[in-house]
Formats: sequence, structure tokens, C-alpha cells
Amino acid sequence: MFTSLEGRSAIVTGGSKGIGRGIVTTLAASGVNVLVTARSQPEIDATVADLAEAPGRVSGLRADVTDPEDCRRAVETAVEQNGGLDIVCANAGIFPSGKLEELTPEDIDQVLAVNFKGTVFVVQAALSALAASGRGRVIITSSITGPITGFPGWSHYGASKAAQLGFLRTAAIELAPKQITINAVLPGNIITEGLIEMGQEYMGQMAAAIPAGRLAEHQGARMETGRHGANPDQRHDER
Repeated sequence: MFTSLEGRSAIVTGGSKGIGRGIVTTLAASGVNVLVTARSQPEIDATVADLAEAPGRVSGLRADVTDPEDCRRAVETAVEQNGGLDIVCANAGIFPSGKLEELTPEDIDQVLAVNFKGTVFVVQAALSALAASGRGRVIITSSITGPITGFPGWSHYGASKAAQLGFLRTAAIELAPKQITINAVLPGNIITEGLIEMGQEYMGQMAAAIPAGRLAEHQGARMETGRHGANPDQRHDER
């Protein structure tokens, strides 16, 4: 039976743009009170301002998921502002490109720190609050890259996304007695700021590989579809 989400409390990491912003927009439209976390304060402020009229209250907090203390602070803020915590969307992620023979230990550590460790840290920080909710829900933004397919230059990214699913399977067993569920979504290429920066040629190749012949879009996008051309080797964008 469907239960209304109105009045529930959520955290969305990496929620100021891309897929994360789409998640925030959808939750707020359903009456969920959402705390957006990201590393860029101006992007957080823009998201909060743009969703000021949504049924759910949207607030923001600058936080880095690679820091367990920041994750704990985010949970404390959500509980204080919204009276508890029911939903955690572990969405923050980076996808810098790098060929295998060129990857440095620092490159690998950075991607694993944000994409994998950041997921673990925010879930750990939220456990007590989610258990107190009695209906705790965790949703991880993973990817088809890694668990299902691969792409040149993303071996470290693919490994981090596969690691999220390995974590999820055991976490689900441990969390079930606390009435907390944990699941993942595995998107392919979604039209976000980061994808646009990959360039039109890349977007065309990806669209051609999809039976429908088009890329997916998300609700709440804030982008100019004609803006592209950034060097993907230099991008460290949150989703």
C-alpha cells in the first residue's frame, strides 16, 4: 500500500545539481522536508532558493561526505530542523576520467573516498536516526558502469560503483532488523551538467547506444544544453 511521504525528513548528498537535484525536487514536490548537502555553498543556495515554493521545506548544508564528522553534522542538522530522519539518499559522486596506465594512487583514493567511503560514512552517521524513525530508507545512487558495463577511462569509477553494491548487500542484512531498508538505483547516462561538459560527440555516442535513441532527463535540471566542451580529464563534479 502506498503511503504519503508528506512531512517526512530526508538528506540528499550531492543534491545541489544533476541527479541529486532531481531527487531533491521530486522529494520536495511530495512534501518531504529535505536537507541538501554539497561542497559548493553557492550551488546549495541556488537550489534552496529555486525550491522555496515547494510543498516540502528545502534547506542546505555545506558538507563533504569524505569527512565522517561532516556526515554526522548533516544528520544532526536534519534531525534538529525536521524532527527526525526517515530517508537518506547517498547520491554524492565524482567521475573524473583517467586511463588505467595513467591513474595515480591519489586519483584512485579520491574516487573511492567520495563514491564508496562517502556512501558508507553517511549511512553510518544516519543509523540511529533511521532506526528511531521506524521506517528508515536508504537509497544509493550507483551506476551501470562497474556493476554491469564499463567505459574507457573510468576503471576507478566503475570499481567504486561496484563497491557500493557489495556494501549494500551485507548492509541490507544488518539493517533489516532495525526496520531500515537499503537499495540502489543504477542509472546510465542522464542529461546533467556533468554529462553536457563531456561534449556533444560523447552525448551522441551514448544516445546511439540506447534503443530509444535518446538520453534520459531528470526533473529539476538547471543547465544550458548548448554548454559543453570542458576537458573531461579535469572534471571532479558531484552528480
